[in-house]
Amino acid sequence: MGIEQVLPFGDRSITVELPKHTRVVKGGGLETKLEPVEDLRRTVREALENPLGLPPLPDLVRPGSRVAIAFDDPTVPTFGTMRGTVIGMVLEVLEKAGVNADNVHLVCANALHRKWTREELSAILGEHLVKEFGPRLTCHDAEDAANLVHLGTTQNGYDVEVHRLVADSDLTIYVNAGTRAAFNGGWKSICVGLSTYRSIKWTHTPDGMSMSVRDNRMHRVFDEMGAYLEERLGKRIFKIETIMANPFEVGRLWAGGVAETRAAAMPVIESLFPPRREMVEERADVILYGLPNWSPYATFSHMNPLLTLVSTGLGYLGGVIEAMGKPGCTVVMATPCENRWNMVHHPAYPEVWDRVLSQTTDAYEIHRRFEPQFATRADYIEKYRFGYAFHPTHAIMATHPLKRLRHASRVIVAGAEEPALVKHIGFIPAASVEEALAQAQKIHGRECSIVCVDYGVGK
Repeated sequence: MGIEQVLPFGDRSITVELPKHTRVVKGGGLETKLEPVEDLRRTVREALENPLGLPPLPDLVRPGSRVAIAFDDPTVPTFGTMRGTVIGMVLEVLEKAGVNADNVHLVCANALHRKWTREELSAILGEHLVKEFGPRLTCHDAEDAANLVHLGTTQNGYDVEVHRLVADSDLTIYVNAGTRAAFNGGWKSICVGLSTYRSIKWTHTPDGMSMSVRDNRMHRVFDEMGAYLEERLGKRIFKIETIMANPFEVGRLWAGGVAETRAAAMPVIESLFPPRREMVEERADVILYGLPNWSPYATFSHMNPLLTLVSTGLGYLGGVIEAMGKPGCTVVMATPCENRWNMVHHPAYPEVWDRVLSQTTDAYEIHRRFEPQFATRADYIEKYRFGYAFHPTHAIMATHPLKRLRHASRVIVAGAEEPALVKHIGFIPAASVEEALAQAQKIHGRECSIVCVDYGVGK
């Protein structure tokens, strides 16, 4: 007899039987080990009254000040009232300081993500804020030259280009809605969320993106960009940095300078996310996990094969491959992988899937050959600017996790409804997890080492 394990599988979960020598390890779901704060309003008030590295907000503004309040877009998986509560309290402080409401603008920091409808923004801000701000609530447009400012390049040549409100406002306040591992938060909020492809391209490469909690090269670049931005503007950004206890409740929150709040958050993040390499004593021949129908890029939308198999499968959930798998390991992913495409939100994705991935599945070749093409595709950029589409380069960036194929020799997909989808990108279909493991055992030997990663989602 083997051992039974529950795996996420699309919109549901499945119970599978694994060889008895399988090691099951926790991969970390969306929830952390933090307890929710008892009183969110009190927590926010105390943070605003005691900011790190900066004076309190009333000392940073005066009657007549122009203020921009930017916030994480809905791809940050924080639900409930967090954004609306924090922004509402910031507005109360500004009003008491004499700032005219007409001089305050709200900006959704969606970077190259799609713009969001008023209804979608109401879901994360509250309907009252959306109605109150009307045209003073906008989504960032990374292709709107009239509302962008290129500040130059850093010492290492990184372009710093931001929304004009950051440059023109007397104060910019950024509300971070949750820091997951070390992926977001810090200067990424501004130097990506309110920036353009010209700046984003320096970090969004197959090797540039990182969730690493320790020694994160991506955030070193952002820190350099952020320091340069503040030096060029001659003013500092006020940041509210958050770690969620779960997708609905705040665990920890700080206010103050971007660098200072990031420095305060990192020890907490490090305590929550131990190095993955330390989670197993020896690397395994086979790495197994199930895929939920989840991606930050499918918020208020639905999954597609590129998001399922590559962006989530090898990307967000695939960090365990190098950490826990031997070079040449086999990856087994369980997913029904529905063949659905949202042509409003992800219009460039089918072309990348059909045309690009039929030519190569090498992440570095895709980045080199195809990203410059998609970065200037006027048809897709039109849909990004005036519809609700992701920027065309985002579809190319979704292929970056294919870099893991340089470590893993093969990917077997268990349970896909259309095996041809799996074969299209060189993966191997299997009818079930048990069948997939049997295929892996023929390659690595019947007693091969297997690690099943329990992500704690989809159950």
